[in-house]
Amino acid sequence: MDNKAEVREFLTSRRAKLTPSDVGLPVVGQRRVPGLRRSEVAMLAGVSIEYYAKLERGAIGGASSAVLEAIAQALRLDDTERAHLLDLARAADGIPTSGRPRRRATAAQTSSRTSLHWALEAITDGVAFVRNPAQDLLATNALGRVFYSPVIGEGGRTPNLARFQFLDPASRDFYPDWDLFAHMCVAIMRAEAGRDPHDRALQDLVGELSTQSETFRRLWGSHDVRTHGTGTKRFHHPEVGDLTLAYEELAVTADPGLILMLYTAEPGSPSAEKLRLLASLAAEVTPASG
Repeated sequence: MDNKAEVREFLTSRRAKLTPSDVGLPVVGQRRVPGLRRSEVAMLAGVSIEYYAKLERGAIGGASSAVLEAIAQALRLDDTERAHLLDLARAADGIPTSGRPRRRATAAQTSSRTSLHWALEAITDGVAFVRNPAQDLLATNALGRVFYSPVIGEGGRTPNLARFQFLDPASRDFYPDWDLFAHMCVAIMRAEAGRDPHDRALQDLVGELSTQSETFRRLWGSHDVRTHGTGTKRFHHPEVGDLTLAYEELAVTADPGLILMLYTAEPGSPSAEKLRLLASLAAEVTPASG
């Protein structure tokens, strides 16, 4: 990905989201475009207009951490946006981003690692799966295979959460909050792309989805970033109906870049009962080999 273009569009999009009143500045005169002016961001960050304009043109290489922090504060960036800005700066300087080594396991290596499958299969009361930055589902537990059956389908190439989200009409039934899920999916991919701009698989996926989905193309152009972290999501499963599940995101430290996702239900809730029903269905299915 073009680092200068990424920096330019990210900073421009963040500046456009703010108004003078958001940052305690008076509104003076008419504004031709929404958001803060470059001069206002420069003043808030304590740098010259010329220097900030240079950064916003994408020439971020060599910028000090103090300057980047000042810009992050001026633009009211949240923690994920701040990390994304630092990732873009590190990439411009040729430094590995976010401390993540470039080495990553392939889908085949991950799917064949016996100990990982043992760990996943030991989780019986919740949905557990491992994904990579390109949103491939690399490994799941038994309950996960039944839960994500709409995504996994009949097999073939590695199931991918982003392709399912934007290219499969079934996703609109599976995700009651489809618009929210779509925004989250793209924002997570944006953050991943900033962490490793040389991830060819992710670049290819972005190109594919940009070509085939106008919604993806629009959301990608917004330059919003986020991490999964923790929270709750609603699903509508074809076998058991509506579920509300809590999720936790955990890093797989043995394979940098991979994420273990866990979905669980509140004990005693209707969603917990539906997960138990899905688990009973999973027990009737022969576990995947590997």
